[in-house]
Amino acid sequence: MNRVAILAHSHVTLFEMSCAVELFALPRPEFEDWYQTDVINMENKPISTTGNIVLTTQYTDSLEKYDTLIIPGWPTWDYPIPDIIEREVSNFVSAGKRLLTLCSGAFLPAKLGLLDGKVATTHWMYEKAFREQFPQIRYQSDVLYVFDGSIGCSAGSASALDLGLAVIRQDYGYAIANQVAKRLVVSAHRQGGQTQFVETPILEIPNQFSDALDWANQNLDKSISVDALANKANMSRRTFDRKFRASFDLSPKEWLIQQRVERAKGLLENNSTSIERLANQAGFENATTMRHHFRRLIGISPHQYRNQFNNK
Repeated sequence: MNRVAILAHSHVTLFEMSCAVELFALPRPEFEDWYQTDVINMENKPISTTGNIVLTTQYTDSLEKYDTLIIPGWPTWDYPIPDIIEREVSNFVSAGKRLLTLCSGAFLPAKLGLLDGKVATTHWMYEKAFREQFPQIRYQSDVLYVFDGSIGCSAGSASALDLGLAVIRQDYGYAIANQVAKRLVVSAHRQGGQTQFVETPILEIPNQFSDALDWANQNLDKSISVDALANKANMSRRTFDRKFRASFDLSPKEWLIQQRVERAKGLLENNSTSIERLANQAGFENATTMRHHFRRLIGISPHQYRNQFNNK
């Protein structure tokens, strides 16, 4: 059982807190095992938030019983940290437990020195202030989320969902994370390194572009060239490459590899097919190529991933 605490506080951001509640506190009877989550406060008073909404949450003076702590936003200015929060959050991180910060939530552990020397990120609007206040932190610019050991930081707003889904994939696997994403009606997986925003939103790209990506996802087990994708999108190769990179901040070839790795993860979790055959089903030329990209993107081998998540 993973006990999760979502920290409500005097300057909590409602959207990020709602993301955390939706991901980790919503009852999910369809799963045999799930998080046990409390929305807590450590100030022992009602909390006034945006729009004069007043929250009443469970008071606690200790984080000891929790395994994961989520910080949905924190003041970016010189705001005094309550002694109890400073003590308990510091002890929590020192114990090696998992800390997740959403949007400006990274400012709390940063102010406590808990991110010194670590990789961290926050909303792009706060990057300048964060860098100026915490030059000792290895700030990662323009990403959706990052992990450094037991600490994960997300950028602004909707990227809280991306970080949360990444954690759920890590804890429960690809299939369950997909079910959670489906209920949220969001993309099941966006790489943490994906850019926070693009100058040309995907919705402004002609429908043929998204149709081409749908076609590719439906045919990942077949040979797909970038030229074929461009033709499906009814674009020249040069225009297609430019539109693709503006939308995803990566090349069409790398996108295809990422989609095939995601396909492989689902196959590894749900059947016992040999790695060689599974590689072909996921669209890789051979098992060696799949192993290379799987380790590069996931950090472990397909065999290790199967042992961790396959219930077959």
